[in-house]
Amino acid sequence: MAISKARKDELVAQYKALIEKSDVIFLAEYTGMSVKEMENLRIKISEAEGGFYVTKNTLLKIALAESDRPVPEDMLVGQVATGFALGEAPILAKALADFAKSSDNLTLKGGLMANETLTAQQVEALASLPSLDQLRGQILGLISAPAQGIVSALTNGVRQVINVVDAYAKSEEGEAEAEAA
Repeated sequence: MAISKARKDELVAQYKALIEKSDVIFLAEYTGMSVKEMENLRIKISEAEGGFYVTKNTLLKIALAESDRPVPEDMLVGQVATGFALGEAPILAKALADFAKSSDNLTLKGGLMANETLTAQQVEALASLPSLDQLRGQILGLISAPAQGIVSALTNGVRQVINVVDAYAKSEEGEAEAEAA
């Protein structure tokens, strides 16, 4: 069924708006996917702060070209759905890659990051990266480890001085008691 020129223009505008908001765009083929599977996938993608839309290939090509993005002609063949990373790209890539591993009906084709085309393997590599919060935690751990070492060394040094002074005080008390007796 053909769609009207007005509807095509509306879809191109919608795709362009999503492209502008997205740091990374993922392309996947969804052959034979049931409505329930698609709903489950959209829920996972929504949790990953992304959007997932069944896109018309020719209209997506137009939107990409108008947004000055590369048009991966070889990836825009067949039943293509597009994932738009509206949040952190690795989280969305992980959601897509995990779903693709558990379902025979979704195949990652690749994607676009800035003006670079990504292969399916690069998308999977992106999916293996930690999230921004995880990276922050790792950096904090790296920064705090030397500080904890310094604090530990200082407290050990102070503790040794206190032990020496305490031992000296006890020996003085012991000598004073011995003289008194």
